[in-house]
Amino acid sequence: MKQSTPLPTLAPGQFERIAKALADPRRFAMLETIANRSDCPYQGLCSRFPVTKATVSHHMKELINAGLVEAEREGQTMTARFRPDVLEAYQVELGRRLEAGSEKR
Repeated sequence: MKQSTPLPTLAPGQFERIAKALADPRRFAMLETIANRSDCPYQGLCSRFPVTKATVSHHMKELINAGLVEAEREGQTMTARFRPDVLEAYQVELGRRLEAGSEKR
């Protein structure tokens, strides 16, 4: 018999941080770029998006703070990795909240 893995859970306040992070179109586009690669160097984001390094850094901080991305430093290079487990937890929580809201009507 196959054991199911427990559903991922979010830390307190993380649902709201993820919603805020995903609400910004440029940040969402950066997340898509990161998700479509196994490793995504920050330098690649800087060349792909017509914004300053400081703006890329700001958006990356928001994605990291939300838990959607983790960053790893290797020397002077920063690499971002998408966290699909966190997005899955967000989707589960979003569904739970929407279902709870529809039951109240």
